[in-house]
Amino acid sequence: MNLEHTNKVYFIGIGGIGMSALARYFVAKGLTVGGYDKTKTEITDALVGLGVSIHFDDNIKHIDSRFLNAEKTLVVYTPAIPEQHSELSYFKSNGFDVLKRSEVLGEITKQTFCLAVAGTHGKTTTTSILGHLLNSCDVKMTAFLGGISENYNSNLILNGTKVTVVEADEFDRSFLTLSPDFACITSMDADHLDIYGDASELVKSFEDFSKKIKPNGKLFVKNGLPINGITYGIEDDSDYSVKNIKIINGSYVFDVRTPNALLENFKFSLPGRHNLSNALIALAMSVEYGLPHPQLAKALASYKGVKRRFTYQIKTDDLVYIDDYAHHPEEINAVHQAVREMYPNREVLAIFQPHLFSRTKDFIDDFAESLSQFDIIFLLEIYPARELPIEGVNSQWLLDKIKNDNKKLVQKSELIEAIKSENAPVILTIGAGDIGEEVKHIKKALSLAS
Repeated sequence: MNLEHTNKVYFIGIGGIGMSALARYFVAKGLTVGGYDKTKTEITDALVGLGVSIHFDDNIKHIDSRFLNAEKTLVVYTPAIPEQHSELSYFKSNGFDVLKRSEVLGEITKQTFCLAVAGTHGKTTTTSILGHLLNSCDVKMTAFLGGISENYNSNLILNGTKVTVVEADEFDRSFLTLSPDFACITSMDADHLDIYGDASELVKSFEDFSKKIKPNGKLFVKNGLPINGITYGIEDDSDYSVKNIKIINGSYVFDVRTPNALLENFKFSLPGRHNLSNALIALAMSVEYGLPHPQLAKALASYKGVKRRFTYQIKTDDLVYIDDYAHHPEEINAVHQAVREMYPNREVLAIFQPHLFSRTKDFIDDFAESLSQFDIIFLLEIYPARELPIEGVNSQWLLDKIKNDNKKLVQKSELIEAIKSENAPVILTIGAGDIGEEVKHIKKALSLAS
């Protein structure tokens, strides 16, 4: 598929965070963009506001006629769409170029200097920090983000086409379509076992990804991972290491030891050692790209975060409400570490919506252990996403395994009243499903009650 000859792009699953970033990119390039999604959300509303034609019923009769010319239309789909989807089947059967999102990213990045961020955790935050650093240093770049940047209120940063910054997604081995100049691997914890079967296959896919880096390119690896590269870590002997950490007015202040120098006095406002690690690797890649210390320090200090990544919804002396996308036990542990570091003596209510039956089944004991650390735990029912139910796998099973008596299963319709009844000073909503749609309602109810 030659993207230069395409003037129309149709997305199946256009409301997905990665898909919508691509849609924004093609809108900015002046192409006609449309698509389907099963659910109307703030993301689809924003795309409609940009002139994108979207419908929400899987029916080929609803496809805008402008997209029915196979010679002029590129069709992009997400792997979350089932093969039997009628629109996907129609386009595949009628001579259209039909590509996965990752394949299109591969085409876009091919002629650019590509910086790719891989890892089972931390991709979105790291990518958004890296994109912000490069953009603030006036690099002519495009960053495709897996979340909505607070700095740009978008999942796309577009300031030119010389450089691209992308998330290298291990799901469905999508990242193997990329050939980056610089890449990093933030973590390789077992995940997506419905795709890989076992953890060793997941590790092998990261090894395969590391071999996709262009000649004379650079690979950055979190210290301790079993892949060779430029290492990074916190207060250790890595090639790039955070040193002299202090917390001042709720922000980290620290230095960075590089292979050649000590870069002093960085400020970073996102809580949690996991976020500090994400900031470090973004800085390391920027330094290796050739960006100067003073500009990087100024840019990092102005970084605001990504929506649904430890995002403060309410922050007063009496009440703190934080929302986070964490959907893996290690991510929940990272959120717990961050909230305890910031609010060491306060009771914490955690509301978790498990994401996928398979992930819940594969990590049931780890989920129970990570959730047991909070003072009060509410569980919502499992968000199925692309999956059908698995017999015996449900939130009650997880609840029974949590070793904390202050726990209960809550229906969405009862959630706000249940939260109010606990009167907890620190409240977390956690999960990658549609719990994110509940956040604005919870925030409104708590703001009115306070």
